[in-house]
Amino acid sequence: MATPTSPAWRQRQGWASLFGKLLRRVPVDAQGQATIGARHIFILPTRAGLGYGLLLLVTLLGALNYQNNLGLLFTFVMAGVSLVSMHHAWFNLLRLRVRAQPGAPVFAGQDAQFLITLDDPRERERGALCLRGAACIDLPAGGMARVALPVPTERRGPLPLGEVLLETRYPLGLFRAWSLVSVDAVAIVYPRPAPQASAPPQLTSVDHNASGDQGTGADDFVGARAYAPGDSLRRIDWKALARERGLVVKQFGGDRAARVWLDWSALPPVDDETRIALLCRQVLNASEQNLVYGLRLPGLSVERGQGDAHKHRCLSTLAGFRCDHAP
Repeated sequence: MATPTSPAWRQRQGWASLFGKLLRRVPVDAQGQATIGARHIFILPTRAGLGYGLLLLVTLLGALNYQNNLGLLFTFVMAGVSLVSMHHAWFNLLRLRVRAQPGAPVFAGQDAQFLITLDDPRERERGALCLRGAACIDLPAGGMARVALPVPTERRGPLPLGEVLLETRYPLGLFRAWSLVSVDAVAIVYPRPAPQASAPPQLTSVDHNASGDQGTGADDFVGARAYAPGDSLRRIDWKALARERGLVVKQFGGDRAARVWLDWSALPPVDDETRIALLCRQVLNASEQNLVYGLRLPGLSVERGQGDAHKHRCLSTLAGFRCDHAP
């Protein structure tokens, strides 16, 4: 059996790569949509098709040997059925329109979900359309369908989908017709957060340029944050402590939110990817605690802020940060 380090395996991969380069990809237009043309469809018999062809050959030889006209008629009729099946498989992909849209950002190790839209402009039913890695669907005449295509992720940063493989074995499964469709969808992969990270020091000086008030009414409860030395005992959420959630402090509309900087240089001396994982965890913790936080990296920074939009801005910055900028 060939292993990934054996010459036979490398030769097989080389032939597969060369064969893949010879295949025509369906290009996308200015609107990001790809239309499958006649020169972009490839057809080969399936295992069932090869077995069917072998059966027809045996039937033909038997009919010729015994000069059985009924056997010859049966053989030719079944051969005609296979040819009609091949043409139907080809027409099942012809002029099909494909569009890819990126899904929501995910963390490294999770599956990125790309949304693939299939559209039929020719008013013909298309059955058993399959995206490699996703479920098969039937497309009604003139209809449109959306399929979620999961793609595993391993590292942070932008993840271009590149191309999708659309195939069909309609109607009898004797032939496999497929097309490689180029798409321009890109998903953002956030860094994999560290299991835990130390809390950053809170800023004690008053910054009049920072938005610190959580609201307009001092009696409006706006959330909770972790306990910090010096907090009033009257603001501690004792019910949360009884539920073993630790010491948390209630925040009201008139409170001034704690402000922190999540600083690259303040982390322990570890490798760059570990620092990014620690900063990712600090961003998630600061967002859960409703802190006003900013992010400092070598060569760039994100000003302090709050909310989901600010959290995704910080995570996107970490996802695209190049470690060669770090000292």
